[in-house]
Amino acid sequence: MVSLYKAKAKPSRLGQQIKLQIDNLDYEANGISRYQQKIAFVSGALPGEQVLASVTEDKADYLKARTIKVLQQSAERVEPFCPSFTRCGGCQLQYLSAEQQRLYKQQGVQALLCHQLGLQTLPWQPMLSAADRHYRRKARIGLWYDKKQRQLTVGFRQAGSKQLAEVTHCDVLAAPLQPIFATLKQVVPRLSRPESVTHAEVILADEQPVVVIRHVAALTAAEQQAFVSVWPDASWYGEAEPGKFTSWQHADQPLRYTLAEQGISLEFAADDFIQVNTDVNQLLVSQAVAWLAPTAEDTILDLYAGMGNFSLALAKSAKLVHGVEGLSKMVQQATENAQLNQLQNVHFWQADLHRPWGKTAWNQPIYQKVLLDPARAGAEGAVKQLLVLKPAQILYVSCNPATFARDAKVLLAAGYQLQKLAGVDMFPHTAHLELMALFSRQ
Repeated sequence: MVSLYKAKAKPSRLGQQIKLQIDNLDYEANGISRYQQKIAFVSGALPGEQVLASVTEDKADYLKARTIKVLQQSAERVEPFCPSFTRCGGCQLQYLSAEQQRLYKQQGVQALLCHQLGLQTLPWQPMLSAADRHYRRKARIGLWYDKKQRQLTVGFRQAGSKQLAEVTHCDVLAAPLQPIFATLKQVVPRLSRPESVTHAEVILADEQPVVVIRHVAALTAAEQQAFVSVWPDASWYGEAEPGKFTSWQHADQPLRYTLAEQGISLEFAADDFIQVNTDVNQLLVSQAVAWLAPTAEDTILDLYAGMGNFSLALAKSAKLVHGVEGLSKMVQQATENAQLNQLQNVHFWQADLHRPWGKTAWNQPIYQKVLLDPARAGAEGAVKQLLVLKPAQILYVSCNPATFARDAKVLLAAGYQLQKLAGVDMFPHTAHLELMALFSRQ
């Protein structure tokens, strides 16, 4: 029998505590260091700091670790404003001022894009940002009732865990939604089956607080009214099955938000995707209109159109707008929003944009300008098909710099130039940075 040599597997460092000197930050605002010939990405660390970190991943060529103690502190480090910061997984960067967060996030994206795209400089425009407190108009709040202890936990998931961190107040949640924590703590333990309420969705529809209670067992009319009586200013809905909402107060009324600068109202369902930052979404739409500058001669294609957040604003000035969206439910909502705003020059279609488009009414080389706003996976299949249409300008709105870099490389290789680029701070105090980029054909 032939005996083959097999190298012994190196012991994993998982869970070990190691000292690291932080050199820089990556595009996700993780500290960058070196440890025994490996690059290390360290959450919760700043450039110039020495930290004690616990290893959370040990791969062949890199480590991931979490800061557990700062041994040498950066002068830029500040005291987090939230008492739940060390437990709640909602915010990662409260140890930096909002201004420094934006600076580091853009620097990280700059390094990523220059490396991936082979560019020396980028045409940065001023970052889109607004207030860094009370900005969230939508959030999911978890509930866990311990039947043995008869104790209710209300809050958000802990960092890197499925366990809930107790939260009684959240400074990033819109002010009109703050009563939700006290209301849940007061009402849920009094239910006949407190464990049946699994989470609550809070939404600020314009200025109206809305609460959706997800429950896996029926609630009596009296139990429903108990929620209403504690917080009567909110609109209350039950969700016994996913996507099926029952009003507990009155006949169903549509939820709406407004794009004031464009004079547009958009209706949506409680489980529809909307941008959670009201003010930054308005800035995003207004800048899209300004950069594309639609005229009465322009036919515009809006890919991943959702409920019409960009389409309707562009249609205010364009000759014609075609919106394409993957979910038929959203296509119907966008069509109704066009009717609500009395816009006759915008039409919507359903299509899986990552598959071959085929011959359709909208897949025609008639567009001068295109906007696309894909999910985090980006638009890998769509970008290549989009090139066949040969639009003069392409405006790409991205929520993931890594997939944006991949797609932008395709556009640059096809002869487009990156004319403008802006960071979008949709989620202050997190490592998340969105992008808006304008490409023009040479």
